[in-house]
Amino acid sequence: QVQLVESGGGLVQPGGSLSLSCAASGTFFSIYTMGWYRQNPGKKRELVATVTGGTTTYADSVKGRFTISRDTKNTVYLQMNSLKPEDTAVYYCKADIWTTDSGGYNDYWGQGTQVTVSS
Repeated sequence: QVQLVESGGGLVQPGGSLSLSCAASGTFFSIYTMGWYRQNPGKKRELVATVTGGTTTYADSVKGRFTISRDTKNTVYLQMNSLKPEDTAVYYCKADIWTTDSGGYNDYWGQGTQVTVSS
């Protein structure tokens, strides 16, 4: 069974920094894209950043402040600097994973971690 386990998050003051991580565990062939999304109550889940191989993409709202990276052990990170109150949300990790019985890539999501930016 494939799982995405997130860590990090919490409460930080405006202008501060936080780091999130998400590790994929279980049995699978490969992971294609990994990324971070965020969601507030009553709003759609929105893309924050993705990484595919050496290519990264970012939402305009976080460009220059957030950095996504991925190591060789199927863990994705999100370094968040210069945080703003509007960055407050539940952050979810997502990965496109090819498992032994899927025949292709499917989306897997983490459980979500709360990030609150407030003074």
